[in-house]
Amino acid sequence: MKIKKFVFSILFTVISFTLFSLNPHITSIPVSSEKSTVSWKGSKLTGSHFGTINIDKGVLLNDHGKLVGGQFSINMHSIICTDIDSKKKNEYLVSHLKNEDFFDVEKYPQSVLTITEVENIEGDDYNITADLTIKGITHPINFNANVIIKDKSFTATTKIIIDRTKWGVVYKSGNIFKDLGDKAIYDDIEFTINLFSNK
Repeated sequence: MKIKKFVFSILFTVISFTLFSLNPHITSIPVSSEKSTVSWKGSKLTGSHFGTINIDKGVLLNDHGKLVGGQFSINMHSIICTDIDSKKKNEYLVSHLKNEDFFDVEKYPQSVLTITEVENIEGDDYNITADLTIKGITHPINFNANVIIKDKSFTATTKIIIDRTKWGVVYKSGNIFKDLGDKAIYDDIEFTINLFSNK
């Protein structure tokens, strides 16, 4: 665990140093892990489940008030479910999400999103391309976000939908296992993200 956190810290440092060297006007604004929220939604034919997951740390890169990059690390151990009242059923679902059938958090405690390309659509609206790493597997994703930067502070909101099977999360996927009937779980996972800086 300590080794992996050290590796992520080195990765943050290298990316920031490289970008700052190429453009001295770029500033790094840390994300607030306490204020920021990441909500998830997973669905199946018979209903949906909701919950949250925490950001460990991250930075947003700013060039004269415009988003130019960033990287965020997600603590996979922090997954919780918010829609099941029964303590026993809630704990069972969360335990299942954390085990090898889904995210195998003991082996892969961190997921990382690294922004690789930014297009300013208009005003504070951006189209973002990023590399998302889950379970040690990295794939590019694309999404729109609203990012408001003022001096050394920011707010950012976005909704991201991913196909979990691309990251090796295939448990009860109806597209892979054809005889599941109403027990199939949809491949799409939806994340609603609200990021805030420390200031």
